[in-house]
Amino acid sequence: MNLKNDSMFPRFAAYGFLKNLRFFDPFIILIFREAGLSFLQIGLLYAIRDIATNILEIPTGVFADSFGRRKSMVMAFISYLISFFVFYFFATFHIYALAMVLFAFGEAFRSGTHKALILEHLKMTGREDIKVAYYGRTRSFSQLGSAVNALIAAGLVFYTGKYRIMFLASTIPYSLDLLNLLAYPKALDGDLKSVPFKNIWSQTKSTLRDFSGIFTNKLALRSLLNSSVNGGSFKATKDYLQPILESFALAVPFLISASEMQRGATMIGVVYFVIYLFTSYASRNAANFSERFSSLGRAINISFLLGAGLLFVAGVATWANIIGLSIITFLAFYVLRSLRRPMDVGYISDQIESKIMASGLSAEAQLTTILTAIFAPLLGYLTDSFGVGIALTVLGAGMIGGYSFVKVDES
Repeated sequence: MNLKNDSMFPRFAAYGFLKNLRFFDPFIILIFREAGLSFLQIGLLYAIRDIATNILEIPTGVFADSFGRRKSMVMAFISYLISFFVFYFFATFHIYALAMVLFAFGEAFRSGTHKALILEHLKMTGREDIKVAYYGRTRSFSQLGSAVNALIAAGLVFYTGKYRIMFLASTIPYSLDLLNLLAYPKALDGDLKSVPFKNIWSQTKSTLRDFSGIFTNKLALRSLLNSSVNGGSFKATKDYLQPILESFALAVPFLISASEMQRGATMIGVVYFVIYLFTSYASRNAANFSERFSSLGRAINISFLLGAGLLFVAGVATWANIIGLSIITFLAFYVLRSLRRPMDVGYISDQIESKIMASGLSAEAQLTTILTAIFAPLLGYLTDSFGVGIALTVLGAGMIGGYSFVKVDES
């Protein structure tokens, strides 16, 4: 795949790299635990974020398709920046809930929209046939950003002795990404028409009619459900690696002269760095992975079952206190997610008309947030009551049991 003459690829790559410099991400559960929150309260915060995102998904998707995807992305990053400041200056459950709503505005305006910009670029340049490989390449830079993010975040905690400073530090790369988005060409907005104010409602209804058609298409619906169940389980469980790593760091002879916070931060930073190097490589090779199967649908089905199995094994290993196996299994879970994501986008885009692509991908994100909002408090309750291991095992077993409902067409 030749990208030498593609002027937009570096901008797409920069977007993904900077977007994933959320320095608080590798420590978010530890930040909440330091503030005195239970795992159930943390799960409720995740649910608040995802329910708010869910409510906003359709109107923001309509906004992106009807009035400009670039404008939608700019509004997303402004919302993110405001939420980071609120997280930094306050540390109570109720204020965190408000910050989560602000963060949800960013998620709703962003989700599906940037992917639609990429797909529009490929459509304009007549290269839609390479969408899995192209999106995989751009996503690899996102994962590389996450790898760098882990090291910077660990360094911030090690030298400042504070977790919350990372919210303030995250405003720097997000401000740079906002400037990057402002420079995107107007043509990427797609086939938009100038709509007089009095006709805005009719334009919105037209887009909504196209959007509702997604749910009457069995193939499209199955593809959305498969992707959303996998995505929801990943989003709800991925941060549980943090307390596992912290416990592991304190249990082994590692940086003995350092404080517990410094030891935990270093272990988390190093492990996340390794994880995201692997996921970056995985995203880059997503197309090669999918081509090993007879069809893209088969690759998605097998990876769904593999992901559920990895989650189940991670839970059993944590429950049995085989922490090394649990960490390795989580690493594989992250890598599999990166392999799947470009395939999901490619498969879903085959089922949805290009003119409502942002809305269609927002529908997938909406279903993902609904499931995350269900999974997160349930996991929090099970963790408070029985421990992390049992919680992960239950969710993994549930995914395996529900596979028949989300299996996509393999023809």
